[in-house]
Amino acid sequence: MPLRPLTILTTLLHLYIGLRLVPALSPWPGSGPALAVALLVCAIALPKPFQHRRGRRGAASPAWTWLGLLAMGWFSSLFVLTLLRDLVLAGAWAGGWLQEGGAARADSAAAVVIAATLASLLGYWNARRTAGVRRVDVPLAGLPAALQGFTIVQLSDLHVGPTIRRGYIARIVHRVNALKADAIAITGDLVDGSVPELREHIAPLADLQARHGSFVVTGNHEYYAGAEPWIAELRRLGLRVLLNEHAVLRPAAGQSDGDALVLGGVTDFTAGHFDASQASDPQRALAGAPPEARTRVLLAHQPRSAPAAAQAGFALQLSGHTHGGQFWPWNLFVPLQNPFVAGLHRLQSMWVYVSRGTGYWGPPMRLGAPSEITLIRLVAA
Repeated sequence: MPLRPLTILTTLLHLYIGLRLVPALSPWPGSGPALAVALLVCAIALPKPFQHRRGRRGAASPAWTWLGLLAMGWFSSLFVLTLLRDLVLAGAWAGGWLQEGGAARADSAAAVVIAATLASLLGYWNARRTAGVRRVDVPLAGLPAALQGFTIVQLSDLHVGPTIRRGYIARIVHRVNALKADAIAITGDLVDGSVPELREHIAPLADLQARHGSFVVTGNHEYYAGAEPWIAELRRLGLRVLLNEHAVLRPAAGQSDGDALVLGGVTDFTAGHFDASQASDPQRALAGAPPEARTRVLLAHQPRSAPAAAQAGFALQLSGHTHGGQFWPWNLFVPLQNPFVAGLHRLQSMWVYVSRGTGYWGPPMRLGAPSEITLIRLVAA
């Protein structure tokens, strides 16, 4: 949405919240004016991150960007809870249960403000803490003994940008390296900005350590930020970017093709809209793979790649993109676009694992969808 209509819309919604809550808080001295001031600051700050990202003249300072993103999370909770409060009050009035001049309006208004603020604080803590390790065993039929226990650490949706910077990434890298995985897979949406702006902050990824190396596929946000410069930068850092191609990983030197793991990677599901030559193609990602190597894992940013991956013959797809919904109530809408939201799922003969993401997008807020570093372990079915 263009910035001006977005600003008008959010301003009107702030006005709605103010009209519904500020007068109702009159029994609580000073709380109404305090909320009015907070809503004014929130309405001014909320568009600032979008102004910054679009590279406009007078782009917001980092402080305004931070404030705007924090405001976005608080406003989201406040708006939804205000709307729910109005629905409950309307139902109570229609049922004759709401007395004129009763305390329900004041108490419910105060409850909305307190609940929205607590949700924002808890969501901030959940988002900013270093992601925990989620361990997932994936049973694969016909898994060679040589690949029993093979481990892949999956990172996804780091969204290095206005609020996720070098220190955040360095902590993730430290935790990943402690897992001593066989391979590391980064399933897209690494960045929200240009290479010159974020090069310093993504640099700790060069320190990732795994026996077979680190592999990356593009997400939709790489294309928003400029995919080609980022592909070059990631390769400069020593990460292997898989663009509809694969790598053959052998547990030990001299082992047969049948004992190898084919690790494929496709461009983002929407990449063809940005560059027709990079249209996502799981079948092409297997071109030239040893026929005897039947253990085939695909890295694909969006779960929507799964039907094509299953048809191509992959045994497992690792994806992200959804953030697990990130926070309520917007998590309720994620299944409308994605076949899988989070966790391990079965599609025909293929497994699909969807990470909730290692970072976050937009407001630093996570509720009901914790960030994760995923340790995938392949085991015989």
